[in-house]
Amino acid sequence: MQSIRKILSYCLFPLTIWYAVGVRIRGILFDWGILKEESAPVATIGVGNLATGGTGKTPHTEYLLRLLHNNYTTAFLSRGYRRKSKGFHLASEPSSLTPAELLGDEPSMVASKFPDVISSVCEKRMEGIRNLMQLEKKPQVIVLDDVYQHRYVKPSVNILLSEYERPFYDDRILPFGNLRESRRESRRADLIVITKCPHDLSYEKQNEIRNRLHPLPHQKVFFSCLDYGLPVALEGSSPLSKDASHILLFTGIVHPQPLKKYLEKDHEVTLLQFPDHHDFTREEIQNLINTFHQIPSSRKIILTTEKDAARLRNTPEFKLFDGLPIGYVPIEIRFLNSSHDFDQTIINHI
Repeated sequence: MQSIRKILSYCLFPLTIWYAVGVRIRGILFDWGILKEESAPVATIGVGNLATGGTGKTPHTEYLLRLLHNNYTTAFLSRGYRRKSKGFHLASEPSSLTPAELLGDEPSMVASKFPDVISSVCEKRMEGIRNLMQLEKKPQVIVLDDVYQHRYVKPSVNILLSEYERPFYDDRILPFGNLRESRRESRRADLIVITKCPHDLSYEKQNEIRNRLHPLPHQKVFFSCLDYGLPVALEGSSPLSKDASHILLFTGIVHPQPLKKYLEKDHEVTLLQFPDHHDFTREEIQNLINTFHQIPSSRKIILTTEKDAARLRNTPEFKLFDGLPIGYVPIEIRFLNSSHDFDQTIINHI
């Protein structure tokens, strides 16, 4: 598989050159002020990456919301990828659409987990910010999801995420690599977080990564890892066996391998992988159920990610799982060494 991808990458190299030229011209237009960046009249925290996905934006966004929402009137603004609505929408507004259809799967999940956060979506982020600032209860800080490429907004603090196994300094521009922008755009970050690190990442290895990042004097570098929680049963599920020996794991995320590897410590795992943000059809779910029934173990459960569960749970197809032991694996991030420095840096910016 890797060899096929490598061959395709070389075949697509001419496209990479043209894409890189287009991205560079756009960057120059912003750098020269021909295309205008605008600062919001409120503290804003941008979370994004240079790569196409899989760096852990959602759990890092949730970390920020946990940090802020008890002490500040906090809003969350996303473009709402693959939602069925257009324009600016609040999670709290009445709608005939399901939360995932109105907001997108990730914003709908955030809205359900943080009911006191003002969750919203808008393709044009400055338009979204202006709408938020017209609310009776104005936010004191806005967390912006996946905003690194959306340069019309200049966040108060710009957080760049890069995955430990796929650092941007070893990557290339699409389609030859996975980067949406060139590596030099990392200079716009205030904080760089290397995500999905091993829990026991040594100080020596951290310093080696810092040296390869070549951070600018104003940039701080942090390292985070994933912490998985105990499976949570979904509505209509039969009880999840605590001593299950076999797990059918299905995902619609970019990189499910860390979750699979974690579950394989204590279980046999069958992984069914779908594209990122996948909308599961009735036929696909029925095939999932058939695969589950074919697993010979009597101690077996079905697990998915929290993001996939948020997208599925309000669809008619989800009823097919009724009575089966199905749940999701909650996930949070934790900073290596200490979270205090990161937390204080964010508070200082606000």
